[in-house]
Amino acid sequence: MEKEGGKATGVVAVVTEPQFTQRYREYLQKLKLLDRQHRAEKLPDGAVALPVLGETLPEQLLRELRNRVAPGSTCQLTRLLRPVPSKKARVCSPAQRLCLEVRRWAEGRGVAWSAELEADLPRSWQRHGNLLLLSEDCFQAKQWENLEPELWGAIASALGAQRLAKRGRVLPDGCRTPAVTLLLGEQGWVEHVDNGIRYKFDVTQCMFSFGNITEKLRIASMSCAGEVVVDLYSGIGYFTLPFLVHAGAAFVHACDWNPHAVVALRNNLEINGVSDRCQIHFGDNRTLKLSNIADRVNLGLIPSSEEGWPLACQVLRRDTGGILHIHQNVESFPGNNLQPPESSKMEKQHSSYPQKITANKEGNGATRHFRGEKPSSAAKLEWQRWAESAETRIASLLWQVHGKPWKTQILHIQLVKSYAPHVDHIVLDLECRPCPLIG
Repeated sequence: MEKEGGKATGVVAVVTEPQFTQRYREYLQKLKLLDRQHRAEKLPDGAVALPVLGETLPEQLLRELRNRVAPGSTCQLTRLLRPVPSKKARVCSPAQRLCLEVRRWAEGRGVAWSAELEADLPRSWQRHGNLLLLSEDCFQAKQWENLEPELWGAIASALGAQRLAKRGRVLPDGCRTPAVTLLLGEQGWVEHVDNGIRYKFDVTQCMFSFGNITEKLRIASMSCAGEVVVDLYSGIGYFTLPFLVHAGAAFVHACDWNPHAVVALRNNLEINGVSDRCQIHFGDNRTLKLSNIADRVNLGLIPSSEEGWPLACQVLRRDTGGILHIHQNVESFPGNNLQPPESSKMEKQHSSYPQKITANKEGNGATRHFRGEKPSSAAKLEWQRWAESAETRIASLLWQVHGKPWKTQILHIQLVKSYAPHVDHIVLDLECRPCPLIG
C-alpha cells in the first residue's frame, strides 16, 4: 500500500465484486469494522471498495469473508488515497469527527483502539480564537502518554486549531487561578469578544466563564449614566467593561488581587477605549481605603461574596445609598419544605411593584432553560430564602458601618447559570437607602 513520507495515507478498504458488497457490508458492520465516515467506491475494473477501520485486517478475517460470508467472492485489501466522506461524515459533530480522526491516527501508530480510549476523548471544549481549551477529565488513560507530544498536534489539526491547552481544577489560592497546562503552542494569550467588548487574557493564568455572558448582557442593558461603580472582584474586566462600554457608568473602581488578571484588565481597558474612566486597585480589597463614593457595587464572586459585604456597605454613598449586585451559589433540593419563609423583622421598605425572580433571557426575550429545565419551585424558594437572609444581614451591616438605620429592598433575583446539580449561580439586586432623619 502506498505511503507518503514513511506514513500510510488514505484509508484501508476491502475490495470485492458488486454482487457481494451488501453481505460484506453487513458482516463488517456487525464486527464494528466498517468505516461509516467514508463512502464505498466503485473501482475502474467494476469492483467495489468498502472502507474499513484500522490500518489492516487479519488474513483470517479475509478468508472468513471469502469462504463463509460470501462463498465464491474474491477479497483483497487496497488503500483509497482520496476517500470520499459519507453523508453521515459531512454532518457529524466536531466530537464525532475528533473521535474518527484520533482513532485512525492512533491505530496508524499501532495502538489497539478500545472503548476506554474512546470514552476518554473530550466531548466539548472552549474555543478562544486558534486555541482550544480541553476539560480536565479527558486524555487520562496511560496509553496516551506514549503518543505525546505528536498526539496534541493531531487533535489540533482535527479541530482546526493551532494551540491546545488542558484545564485542571481551579487552584485554592484565593485568586481562582486555573490549573491550565499548555499542550501545544508557545503562549496562552487569547482574545475573546462578547457583545462588542474585547477581552484579552492568558488562559493559563486567568479564568473566563462563558456561562456569565447573560449577566454581562444584563449589565450592559442597565442605565448607569453619571454613576460611580465599585467592582470588588473585577478579574480581567468581565463586568467592569460592560459597565463602562455599554451601561455608560461615569467611573468604575476595579479591585482585584490576581496580578495576572490586573495585567489583562489594564490591557482590556486600553483596547476598549475606556481606561480614562477606571481606576484599578490592586491588592486585597479588605484593606481598601475607599468609602462614601459608590452609586452601585458589583460583588461578582462565587460561591459567595459575603466576605466583601462590609466593604460594599462602606463604599456606598452615605447620603443617597445605591444598589448592590450580590452573586451567590445557592443550593436547593426537590424535597425541601416549600412553605414560604417568614418575613424578616429587620426594618425594610417593600417594593411597590412585584418583586422579580427570573431565569436568564436571550436577546430575543425568550427564557433560557439551563440543563434543559426551568428552575424548580424548590430552587426559586431557596433563592428567595437566601435573598431575604442576605437583605437582613446587609441592613445590619449598613447600620454598623454608617451609624444610622437604612432601608433595604429586594429589586430582582437573576439566575446566571446552573453551576452544578441543585446549585444555582444567582445575582441579587438589593437597593440600599439611608432612612431620613426625623426631628
